[in-house]
Amino acid sequence: MPTAREALLGAALTALSTLPWSAVRMVDVASAAGVSRQTLYNEFGSKEGLARALVRREADAYLQGVERLLAVPAPPERNLVTVAEWTLAQARARPLLRALLTGCWGERLPMPRPAGARSRAAAVPAQRRADAGTPTPAELLGQARDRAAAALGAAWPAGGGAETLRSCEIVLRLTLSSVVAPGDPADPLFLVREELARMRVRQSLGGQSVGGQSVSGTNPRAGDR
Repeated sequence: MPTAREALLGAALTALSTLPWSAVRMVDVASAAGVSRQTLYNEFGSKEGLARALVRREADAYLQGVERLLAVPAPPERNLVTVAEWTLAQARARPLLRALLTGCWGERLPMPRPAGARSRAAAVPAQRRADAGTPTPAELLGQARDRAAAALGAAWPAGGGAETLRSCEIVLRLTLSSVVAPGDPADPLFLVREELARMRVRQSLGGQSVGGQSVSGTNPRAGDR
Protein backbone atom coordinates (compact mmCIF):
# COMPACT_ATOMS: atom_id res chain seq x y z
CA MET A 1 0.00 0.00 0.00
CA PRO A 2 1.49 3.38 -0.95
CA THR A 3 2.42 5.86 1.74
CA ALA A 4 0.55 9.15 2.01
CA ARG A 5 3.48 10.88 0.29
CA GLU A 6 3.48 8.44 -2.62
CA ALA A 7 -0.29 8.72 -2.96
CA LEU A 8 -0.07 12.52 -3.02
CA LEU A 9 2.69 12.53 -5.64
CA GLY A 10 0.68 10.11 -7.77
CA ALA A 11 -2.44 12.24 -7.47
CA ALA A 12 -0.52 15.38 -8.40
CA LEU A 13 1.00 13.70 -11.45
CA THR A 14 -2.42 12.44 -12.54
CA ALA A 15 -3.89 15.94 -12.20
CA LEU A 16 -0.99 17.31 -14.24
CA SER A 17 -1.86 14.99 -17.13
CA THR A 18 -5.05 16.95 -17.78
CA LEU A 19 -4.42 20.36 -16.21
CA PRO A 20 -1.67 22.96 -16.35
CA TRP A 21 0.24 23.21 -13.10
CA SER A 22 -1.27 26.60 -12.36
CA ALA A 23 -4.73 24.98 -12.29
CA VAL A 24 -3.77 22.07 -10.02
CA ARG A 25 -5.21 22.77 -6.56
CA MET A 26 -3.73 21.40 -3.37
CA VAL A 27 -7.17 20.62 -1.95
CA ASP A 28 -7.99 18.51 -5.02
CA VAL A 29 -4.67 16.65 -4.83
CA ALA A 30 -5.30 15.82 -1.17
CA SER A 31 -8.85 14.67 -1.91
CA ALA A 32 -7.72 12.45 -4.81
CA ALA A 33 -5.05 10.89 -2.59
CA GLY A 34 -7.56 10.25 0.19
CA VAL A 35 -5.72 12.31 2.81
CA SER A 36 -6.30 15.62 4.52
CA ARG A 37 -4.98 18.88 3.14
CA GLN A 38 -2.98 19.27 6.35
CA THR A 39 -1.20 16.00 5.62
CA LEU A 40 -0.27 17.35 2.19
CA TYR A 41 1.22 20.51 3.73
CA ASN A 42 2.99 18.47 6.40
CA GLU A 43 4.70 16.45 3.64
CA PHE A 44 5.55 19.21 1.16
CA GLY A 45 5.18 22.53 2.94
CA SER A 46 3.68 24.33 -0.05
CA LYS A 47 2.71 23.91 -3.68
CA GLU A 48 6.28 24.84 -4.62
CA GLY A 49 7.50 22.09 -2.32
CA LEU A 50 5.17 19.65 -4.06
CA ALA A 51 6.60 20.75 -7.43
CA ARG A 52 10.16 20.15 -6.23
CA ALA A 53 9.18 16.72 -4.91
CA LEU A 54 7.52 15.75 -8.21
CA VAL A 55 10.58 16.70 -10.21
CA ARG A 56 12.97 15.03 -7.75
CA ARG A 57 10.97 11.81 -7.95
CA GLU A 58 11.06 11.94 -11.75
CA ALA A 59 14.85 12.33 -11.76
CA ASP A 60 15.29 9.49 -9.27
CA ALA A 61 12.98 7.20 -11.26
CA TYR A 62 14.98 7.85 -14.41
CA LEU A 63 18.32 7.03 -12.78
CA GLN A 64 16.88 3.92 -11.14
CA GLY A 65 15.60 2.81 -14.54
CA VAL A 66 19.04 3.30 -16.08
CA GLU A 67 20.64 1.21 -13.34
CA ARG A 68 18.04 -1.53 -13.73
CA LEU A 69 18.60 -1.82 -17.48
CA LEU A 70 22.39 -1.80 -17.13
CA ALA A 71 22.22 -4.64 -14.61
CA VAL A 72 20.58 -7.06 -17.08
CA PRO A 73 23.01 -9.83 -18.10
CA ALA A 74 23.73 -8.98 -21.73
CA PRO A 75 26.54 -7.71 -23.97
CA PRO A 76 27.47 -4.20 -22.77
CA GLU A 77 26.63 -2.48 -26.06
CA ARG A 78 23.21 -4.16 -26.06
CA ASN A 79 22.49 -2.75 -22.61
CA LEU A 80 23.58 0.71 -23.69
CA VAL A 81 21.29 0.54 -26.72
CA THR A 82 18.46 -0.51 -24.41
CA VAL A 83 19.16 2.48 -22.15
CA ALA A 84 19.08 4.78 -25.18
CA GLU A 85 15.82 3.29 -26.47
CA TRP A 86 14.21 3.48 -23.03
CA THR A 87 15.40 7.06 -22.47
CA LEU A 88 13.93 8.14 -25.80
CA ALA A 89 10.59 6.43 -25.10
CA GLN A 90 10.34 7.74 -21.55
CA ALA A 91 11.25 11.30 -22.53
CA ARG A 92 8.52 11.26 -25.19
CA ALA A 93 5.91 9.85 -22.80
CA ARG A 94 6.77 11.78 -19.63
CA PRO A 95 6.77 15.58 -20.00
CA LEU A 96 8.48 16.12 -16.64
CA LEU A 97 11.37 13.84 -17.55
CA ARG A 98 11.67 15.47 -20.97
CA ALA A 99 11.91 18.88 -19.31
CA LEU A 100 14.52 17.60 -16.85
CA LEU A 101 16.67 16.15 -19.64
CA THR A 102 16.37 19.07 -22.04
CA GLY A 103 15.80 22.10 -19.81
CA CYS A 104 12.70 23.01 -21.86
CA TRP A 105 9.93 23.74 -19.37
CA GLY A 106 6.50 24.56 -20.76
CA GLU A 107 3.81 26.62 -19.07
CA ARG A 108 1.89 23.47 -18.16
CA LEU A 109 4.73 22.03 -16.10
CA PRO A 110 5.70 22.73 -12.48
CA MET A 111 9.13 24.24 -13.06
CA PRO A 112 10.31 24.21 -9.44
CA ARG A 113 11.89 27.24 -7.87
CA PRO A 114 14.67 26.61 -5.34
CA ALA A 115 13.71 26.77 -1.70
CA GLY A 116 14.55 30.18 -0.28
CA ALA A 117 17.65 30.56 1.84
CA ARG A 118 15.48 31.65 4.75
CA SER A 119 12.97 28.83 4.34
CA ARG A 120 12.53 26.55 7.31
CA ALA A 121 14.00 23.10 6.69
CA ALA A 122 11.31 20.53 5.95
CA ALA A 123 10.50 18.06 8.70
CA VAL A 124 10.30 15.18 6.20
CA PRO A 125 13.75 13.92 5.08
CA ALA A 126 12.54 13.17 1.55
CA GLN A 127 11.31 16.74 1.24
CA ARG A 128 14.61 18.17 2.49
CA ARG A 129 16.28 16.27 -0.34
CA ALA A 130 13.78 17.62 -2.87
CA ASP A 131 14.20 21.15 -1.52
CA ALA A 132 17.99 20.89 -1.94
CA GLY A 133 17.55 21.50 -5.65
CA THR A 134 16.62 20.06 -9.00
CA PRO A 135 19.38 18.56 -11.15
CA THR A 136 20.23 20.48 -14.30
CA PRO A 137 20.13 18.60 -17.63
CA ALA A 138 23.95 18.40 -17.56
CA GLU A 139 23.92 17.04 -14.00
CA LEU A 140 21.24 14.43 -14.74
CA LEU A 141 22.97 13.31 -17.92
CA GLY A 142 26.28 13.18 -16.04
CA GLN A 143 24.79 10.94 -13.36
CA ALA A 144 23.36 8.59 -16.00
CA ARG A 145 26.71 8.61 -17.85
CA ASP A 146 28.62 7.73 -14.69
CA ARG A 147 26.28 4.82 -13.96
CA ALA A 148 26.63 3.53 -17.51
CA ALA A 149 30.41 3.82 -17.47
CA ALA A 150 30.64 2.06 -14.10
CA ALA A 151 28.44 -0.78 -15.34
CA LEU A 152 30.40 -1.17 -18.59
CA GLY A 153 33.87 -0.61 -17.18
CA ALA A 154 34.33 -4.19 -15.99
CA ALA A 155 33.24 -5.58 -19.34
CA TRP A 156 35.27 -3.12 -21.40
CA PRO A 157 38.48 -2.39 -19.49
CA ALA A 158 40.45 -1.75 -22.67
CA GLY A 159 41.06 1.89 -23.43
CA GLY A 160 40.63 2.99 -19.83
CA GLY A 161 37.78 4.53 -17.89
CA ALA A 162 38.07 7.88 -19.63
CA GLU A 163 37.34 6.31 -23.01
CA THR A 164 34.31 4.43 -21.68
CA LEU A 165 33.04 7.57 -19.94
CA ARG A 166 33.40 9.57 -23.14
CA SER A 167 31.57 6.99 -25.23
CA CYS A 168 28.71 6.73 -22.72
CA GLU A 169 28.29 10.50 -22.73
CA ILE A 170 28.26 10.59 -26.55
CA VAL A 171 25.58 7.88 -26.64
CA LEU A 172 23.38 9.73 -24.14
CA ARG A 173 23.81 13.09 -25.84
CA LEU A 174 22.95 11.57 -29.21
CA THR A 175 19.86 10.06 -27.59
CA LEU A 176 18.79 13.47 -26.27
CA SER A 177 19.31 14.96 -29.73
CA SER A 178 16.63 12.53 -30.94
CA VAL A 179 14.32 13.79 -28.18
CA VAL A 180 14.57 17.46 -29.18
CA ALA A 181 15.09 17.00 -32.93
CA PRO A 182 13.69 13.62 -34.07
CA GLY A 183 15.48 12.07 -36.99
CA ASP A 184 14.47 9.16 -39.19
CA PRO A 185 11.28 7.68 -37.68
CA ALA A 186 12.35 4.24 -38.89
CA ASP A 187 15.52 4.38 -36.79
CA PRO A 188 15.74 7.49 -34.57
CA LEU A 189 18.82 6.06 -32.82
CA PHE A 190 20.88 5.49 -35.96
CA LEU A 191 23.69 7.74 -34.69
CA VAL A 192 23.70 5.93 -31.34
CA ARG A 193 24.20 2.62 -33.09
CA GLU A 194 26.97 4.11 -35.19
CA GLU A 195 28.80 5.38 -32.11
CA LEU A 196 28.42 1.99 -30.41
CA ALA A 197 29.95 0.31 -33.45
CA ARG A 198 32.95 2.63 -33.13
CA MET A 199 33.02 2.05 -29.39
CA ARG A 200 33.19 -1.70 -29.87
CA VAL A 201 36.11 -1.38 -32.30
CA ARG A 202 38.01 0.99 -30.02
CA GLN A 203 37.55 -1.34 -27.08
CA SER A 204 38.62 -4.39 -29.06
CA LEU A 205 41.80 -2.55 -30.05
CA GLY A 206 42.45 -1.29 -26.54
CA GLY A 207 41.76 2.33 -27.37
CA GLN A 208 44.39 2.44 -30.10
CA SER A 209 44.19 4.84 -32.99
CA VAL A 210 44.93 4.44 -36.64
CA GLY A 211 46.69 7.22 -38.50
CA GLY A 212 46.40 9.47 -35.47
CA GLN A 213 42.62 9.17 -35.40
CA SER A 214 40.25 7.04 -33.37
CA VAL A 215 39.27 3.83 -35.09
CA SER A 216 35.74 3.87 -36.50
CA GLY A 217 33.42 0.96 -37.04
CA THR A 218 32.59 0.06 -40.60
CA ASN A 219 29.01 -1.02 -39.94
CA PRO A 220 26.88 1.65 -38.21
CA ARG A 221 24.35 -0.94 -37.04
CA ALA A 222 26.85 -3.37 -35.56
CA GLY A 223 26.28 -2.10 -32.04
CA ASP A 224 22.71 -3.43 -32.07
CA ARG A 225 23.56 -7.02 -32.94
